[in-house]
Amino acid sequence: MQDTAGEVLIRSEAESDLEFAVKAFLQKVSHPRCICFWGGLGAGKTTFIRALCKYLGVVDVVTSPTFALINEYHCTDGALIYHCDFYRLNALQEALDIGIEDYLANDKGRCLIEWPAIVEPILPETLIHVAIVPQPNGQRILKIGAKS
Repeated sequence: MQDTAGEVLIRSEAESDLEFAVKAFLQKVSHPRCICFWGGLGAGKTTFIRALCKYLGVVDVVTSPTFALINEYHCTDGALIYHCDFYRLNALQEALDIGIEDYLANDKGRCLIEWPAIVEPILPETLIHVAIVPQPNGQRILKIGAKS
């Protein structure tokens, strides 16, 4: 795992605040191919991923892959982003059955994974863990290099 200590504050879900948070996040982590997002229901994982995808030039509509498990998005530069949500999986074999290893191995794509615990045994060594921690004031903190 790439050790990139740091935090990024998300002041609100306003587009300008999210864009600022995405820029600050990418300055701290460069452009890793695999990012695992940790946080409870409603923490803001999909909202942040949507802003990240927009910043990276995704031309598709970014939605939660809760039921599809993996959404594939295309960027203006031809790159691919695989947005995974493994909340509904009960075992690693289910992720293997849908081909997660192929997505993780595709060097032309970037994997953004929500609820990654079930696939931890097969994740690449070079990845970033990001915990999204809601604050009592409605803000959120991205804890880079953390799972909680």
